Amino acid sequence: MIRLTSVFVAATLVLSSAAVAKPPLREVKEINDPLYWALVAYELSEHCDTLEPRKLKGAADGWGLVRKARKLGYTDDEIKAFIKSDEEKARMRARGEAFLKHKGVSLDNQESVCALGRAEIERNSAIGVYLRAK
Repeated sequence: MIRLTSVFVAATLVLSSAAVAKPPLREVKEINDPLYWALVAYELSEHCDTLEPRKLKGAADGWGLVRKARKLGYTDDEIKAFIKSDEEKARMRARGEAFLKHKGVSLDNQESVCALGRAEIERNSAIGVYLRAK
């Protein structure tokens, strides 16, 4: 009887942990979206001579996202794997390219990149807060 109880307890623990499994970090909007916005801002600054990234804000917000992910139960290894993943980088790049295309911007056209960056700064958008005009 004790052995059956032990098996039942172990099975319950396995099933309950599966029920509260964490979604991949890419699906956690409060982590993924701010990271995406900062990356778009950085990319805009790399393709426009009159924009620069707000590096301290980006770094501070990045560490804030790490703390938030930890509070949500993600381990440092899970966070690192997400940040370093080539698949996630490609997914973010594709998302960014779609955004730029939607806005009519080409990274090959510096003036269109600069115009978008200035507009984002003016709007104080989620992207614009990570940029500053030179």
